[in-house]
Amino acid sequence: MQIQGNLIIGQQEKFGSEGHIKAINPATNTEMEPAFGLANLHDVEQACALAQAAFDTYRATTPEQRAQFLETIADEILAIGNVLIERAHSETGLPVARLEGERGRTMNQLRLFAKVVRDGHYLNATLDAALPERTPPRPDLRMRKLAVGPVAVFGASNFPLAFSVAGGDTASALAAGCPVIVKAHSAHLGTSELVGRAVQKAVARCNLPEGVFSMLVGDGRQIGQSLVSHPVIKAVGFTGSRQGGVALMRTAAQRKEPIPVYAEMSSINPVFLMPAALAEKSVGIAQAFVESLTLGSGQFCTNPGMVVALESPELQSFISAASTALAAKPGSTMLTPGIHQAYVSGTQRLSEIEGVTMLAQGQVGASACAAQAKLSSCTAQHFLATPALEDEIFGPSSLIIRCENMQEVQAVAEHLEGQLTATVHAVAADYALVKNLLPVLERKAGRILFNGFPTGVEVAHAMVHGGPFPSTSDSRSTSVGATAIDRFVRPVCYQAVPADLLPPALRDDNPWALPRIVDGELKLAV
Repeated sequence: MQIQGNLIIGQQEKFGSEGHIKAINPATNTEMEPAFGLANLHDVEQACALAQAAFDTYRATTPEQRAQFLETIADEILAIGNVLIERAHSETGLPVARLEGERGRTMNQLRLFAKVVRDGHYLNATLDAALPERTPPRPDLRMRKLAVGPVAVFGASNFPLAFSVAGGDTASALAAGCPVIVKAHSAHLGTSELVGRAVQKAVARCNLPEGVFSMLVGDGRQIGQSLVSHPVIKAVGFTGSRQGGVALMRTAAQRKEPIPVYAEMSSINPVFLMPAALAEKSVGIAQAFVESLTLGSGQFCTNPGMVVALESPELQSFISAASTALAAKPGSTMLTPGIHQAYVSGTQRLSEIEGVTMLAQGQVGASACAAQAKLSSCTAQHFLATPALEDEIFGPSSLIIRCENMQEVQAVAEHLEGQLTATVHAVAADYALVKNLLPVLERKAGRILFNGFPTGVEVAHAMVHGGPFPSTSDSRSTSVGATAIDRFVRPVCYQAVPADLLPPALRDDNPWALPRIVDGELKLAV
């Protein structure tokens, strides 16, 4: 399958007229062919008009039709074959095995949402029968959730498949019944075109309106902001920097009709090491920590960028083992020259902050954009007094916070901004201490995990990949897991609507066989 450098607008493809860019191979820091034409404002207008025209037809599809569409997208992605993996590898520097796993995850997400649509729980169909004899009488009331409208999705740099063109935001929005316009990320343009074409083919195969999907390439400030400000767009999915996410939030809030922006942004994902756990297995924890820290060159939004522990001989054992493991880690290629430069600058700034000690570093990599892993430390007092120590460094860098007592551990936890994750390593002897810490972590993070590490986000019904600001823009939502669909639906109540006009989800005969709440009681489909 040949990459053309085209925009995808419904069932059409065109080379953008607003200049062009090329993808960069980060291993060599060289441009890749072909050039990609950049969209202009007319292209945004055309994609939005098609999405608006498609919306009512697409949201009225049956659960089975929408589920089959999602499964067809997964099939089309798989059908691309090794061309997709090879291009993604060249554009990102990510290992082939990692990308093959990510492709599987992407298809699993699409199939998960196919199941979510078929199950129908997300519709929250609710029926309250009329009570004409009551004083005052109660009318017949029925409620369901329906799609909010066309959604703009911004692909992420660090997951060229699973958080990109057909990633979780797109899958959940399509599952909800929302047309999607994707702004492709410049870090993996060819990969995006290949996947975008797969979605386009699935739209045609399933006989859906062409405006169900479009993909644009263009300047973030012009094209991205134009998408978010366009009146047709009713919600936004974004994964990226705090600066970028906040800019989109401002644009969305300043519209005549403000809309929600579901932005996943900044997180340092603290790891709390309890004393008895360290006494039992400091070396094993340290080695697993280094594996998590350096996984994918540290370019995970759940990368463990901070460790919090009591000063003790056991902590010194942890540091020694982690330093040894880190020193053996080769430098690995980062996603883009810009991300690599930001990592180098960030670690340099960290090393220059008073009170910070460099503990260990990995090997220097051979590629043009290789990251050298780094481990530093400071006291709790320095951390609490130095706002710059809270900044996320995107890459394989972590800071150990040395605490004199549990009061300082609690103070560090209270001081933290909102996080995607918080991790605790503890054994039974630590539980009394953890009971005081856990309520703080519940307020700070969207996912709390024990005796593991946060890299690796399972695509499952119970998963939460979100958290208080600035980890996300809305702590009530998740971008991974079945409930990600809730971002793109809204409730509508039907009062005394004639039976012939009710939507299928609310009819007495329940033609879609949905689980429903009827007069306050859960009724499962038979």
